[in-house]
Amino acid sequence: MPNPLLEYHELPPFSSIKPEHAEPAVRQLIERNKRSIEELLAANSDYCWDNLLQPIEEMDDELARCFSPVGHLNSTLNSDELREAYNKCLPLLSGYSTWMGQHEGLFQAYQQIAQGDEFAALEQAQRTAIEHALRDFRLAGVALPAPQKKRYGELKSRLSELGSQFSENVLDATNAWSKQLSEEALAGLPETALASAREAARQAGVKGCLITLNFPSYQPVLTYCDDASLREEVYTANCTRASREGPHAGQWDNTPIIEEIMTLRLELAKLLGFNNYAELSLATKMAETTDEVVAFLSQLAERSQQQAGQEWQELAQFAREHFQKETLESWDIAYYSEKLRQHKYRISQEEIRPYLPVHRVLAGLFEVVQRLYGVAVREVTTFDSYHEDARLFEVLQDDEVIARFYLDLYARAHKRGGAWMDDCRVRRWREGALQIPVAYLVCNFTPPVGDKPSLLTEQELTTLFHEFGHGLHHMLTRQTVASVSGINGVAWDAVELPSQFLENWCWEEDALAFISGHHETGEPLPATLLERMLAARNFQSAMMMMRQIEFSLFDFRLHREWGTDSVTSVQGLLDEVRAAVAVHIPPDYNRFQNGFSHIFGGGYAAGYYSYKWAEVLSADAFSRFEEEGIFNRATGAEFRKCILECGGSQPPMEAFVAFRGRKPDIEPLLRHSGIAA
Repeated sequence: MPNPLLEYHELPPFSSIKPEHAEPAVRQLIERNKRSIEELLAANSDYCWDNLLQPIEEMDDELARCFSPVGHLNSTLNSDELREAYNKCLPLLSGYSTWMGQHEGLFQAYQQIAQGDEFAALEQAQRTAIEHALRDFRLAGVALPAPQKKRYGELKSRLSELGSQFSENVLDATNAWSKQLSEEALAGLPETALASAREAARQAGVKGCLITLNFPSYQPVLTYCDDASLREEVYTANCTRASREGPHAGQWDNTPIIEEIMTLRLELAKLLGFNNYAELSLATKMAETTDEVVAFLSQLAERSQQQAGQEWQELAQFAREHFQKETLESWDIAYYSEKLRQHKYRISQEEIRPYLPVHRVLAGLFEVVQRLYGVAVREVTTFDSYHEDARLFEVLQDDEVIARFYLDLYARAHKRGGAWMDDCRVRRWREGALQIPVAYLVCNFTPPVGDKPSLLTEQELTTLFHEFGHGLHHMLTRQTVASVSGINGVAWDAVELPSQFLENWCWEEDALAFISGHHETGEPLPATLLERMLAARNFQSAMMMMRQIEFSLFDFRLHREWGTDSVTSVQGLLDEVRAAVAVHIPPDYNRFQNGFSHIFGGGYAAGYYSYKWAEVLSADAFSRFEEEGIFNRATGAEFRKCILECGGSQPPMEAFVAFRGRKPDIEPLLRHSGIAA
């Protein structure tokens, strides 16, 4: 029986893919690739793009197309069988990557091409791809003695396993907790949240309401539930996931995994000649030194800390005066913040929700993109899907399909939390024809209930625009060399620029006119509501800024200082960072780090600062639209050309300067955030 993962398909044949297909397909392709690379090296002595690099790119793309749906299904439709199959593939892929990166003959061939007379005649994308490859050879330990090369491979393989185990523990811990309640126990929750809780109970076969640790379920409890003891219970369950604390203490515990990850990352960095993992991380980023990153975060903290303190005092005073609440606990913050927000601006998130039905928001998002970049989006109704929630769309330029994307919006069991964009197919030449890019766009919004559509919060609205910004970066690329096509080859601290940039249109009156519309009547946001919504945009923005700085500093200092006398424990460092920048210290049992998947289960290790770094770029880039018109087609075309189309083919600072005419300025970010000069 043929293995669908070994066949070429424009789109993944999800209905045919079974867990047992994954490992044999990956193993077969890796073994074939290794043989083919050795044959290519042996067949030539004068290497060039066509006789070596192009065939390698084709092989690597075939492997990527094979594994992409496996990884996607593992994240969105997790099962024991799929998880086992996925995890069997990880050491194979890690081993192959190490074999490639440490292959001295291959390294010498790349060097020969880079030093040859024809290098200057190659396209910029090809030259950049070769330069990145040579850098990555060195970062893979190609120059190390044999025993150290072997150790490098062991470290990479083990770190891959640990990252996967970390994410699985978070998912299992999230799924393990739920609470059945009556509607009366959830007094204060808006009807949208109650309806979701009733629906969750119905699906679970229990009476009343059911709350879980999926974000659309627990967040309304913390924000609206009048029962402080229930808020505390939900808060505790969430902040102790995958730790030695809380209701499932010791189960799925990520504490030893974090410590092993940190120890192995340090060993890996030192093996490659770096002082710490933060230095290794920066080898592929815009920021040049660890001091530069710490100085950047410190500057933001200095500009934001006073206002954050004032915002906290305002909240504490409000809770005292209006609710006789003398001490604010961690589970009180969202609750009283929402009360204060309603008090100050006479606006509730629930007031806005009915005007943000998913279908209207999507239509508005596509309209924004059409006005900026001249591309249209069209839904495909018939395709091979993996879940009833998943949808497929085409992106068209002058009636020609130039990209596709899957959209999977709603939270459900066995789906990883959060929101993300991943590539399914990358834009490149394949056998003389253009392979168009395909993206996965995944969120965890509140699903529709009955005949009522999913109604988004402001946060969900910006999340959707954020992920679509990543998607545009992938889909509107003009590059045809895989390693610099889309987001590939883009420095990690610049990769958030297009995503955060697109969020700005969620707050523009002219855009909101077609992004929003009442789910029953279709009427746009009333002018008075819009006015209040925009006035409340920067509510507690300095507090939120300091919270992101807390996460960024914790991540970066942990990777810079692990193994030194200044870090005695992960928790100790987090406590130290909080003491310096947090406006509120959480309870001792809080184990935020045990669910910090960005840095322990994802690609943001010593790189979480990238969100703030890129936010400076995105705010400054948007300030040009503020000057020239938010739907100025010429400005949009320039952003598309300078940022979106170039992918990783040129340094991000050069790309930014080409668009903005100068280096980035921090002031637009502070202004957009409502943080006083």
